[in-house]
Amino acid sequence: MIYTVTLNPSIDYVISLDEMKVGLVNRLKTSSKFPGGKGINVSRILNELNVSNTALGFLGGFTGKFVNDALTRLNVQTDFVEIKEDTRINVKIHAQQETELNALGPNIDDAELASFIDKFNQIGNGDVVVFSGSIPANLPQNLYDQIIKKIKANGAQLAVDTTGQGLLDTLENNPIVIKPNNHELGELFHTEVTTDADIEKYAKKLIEMGAQNVMISMAGEGGMLVSKDRVLRSFAPKGKVLNSVGAGDSMLAGFVGEFNQSHDLEKAFKKGLACGSATAFSLDIATNKKIDEIFNEIDVFEK
Repeated sequence: MIYTVTLNPSIDYVISLDEMKVGLVNRLKTSSKFPGGKGINVSRILNELNVSNTALGFLGGFTGKFVNDALTRLNVQTDFVEIKEDTRINVKIHAQQETELNALGPNIDDAELASFIDKFNQIGNGDVVVFSGSIPANLPQNLYDQIIKKIKANGAQLAVDTTGQGLLDTLENNPIVIKPNNHELGELFHTEVTTDADIEKYAKKLIEMGAQNVMISMAGEGGMLVSKDRVLRSFAPKGKVLNSVGAGDSMLAGFVGEFNQSHDLEKAFKKGLACGSATAFSLDIATNKKIDEIFNEIDVFEK
């Protein structure tokens, strides 16, 4: 089983208008509400790929009920801890530019946190836990480390999509894959990454530090996958970008879902690219049909 972790889920309220005029009344062209959160996005893509998974995290109040009900309608299996405070609402504005207004999120009390950590006692051999996003300021900053030690002791594996020191701290646990984008990769080493050679150089440093695979998303330039023995590259398929939210999460989901089933590195990388691009070309998380269409357009080559 694959488990996804979303520590700070949300309702994503996505609105569109031709022009955003600050200080004036604006009339929307469209508005939609989606269950949001990086781990939730991973679960939704895994579901589209018919890969069994369970979404974990915290949900509370009427907003949390909306998120859980929406995921239930999408047939996503969930096991969230119910909390006292309301799940946050994030606003995504599509106008002249893409703008996001992200709320801080609820406070988690000690009993709620203990209940969440206890869930990982049942995760072990054959399972993979996907850690997505940073740890909110109101939670212990070593929370991932606590959970990772627990699941590793039970024989489970992990995949990680976070940034900065939080990402570096997970490497000693040999994650199956980590997924920085090219800018985040540079920030890890306090430098600017501008070329394929730069990306390969610094990705190999992360391999030396413990990651099994490093998958780098490069927006319109495609992506690269670096492992101990291989470097794979692909350019982005053609398409109109409608929504960048969730594209990186989708890429991670595609890789983890395929690799956990086939252990085929090249196919997993290609599936990740297809999922990421399909979501970027969609208003919401991509459908399996869209993923399949784009999968056939992607060319992966060895460097």
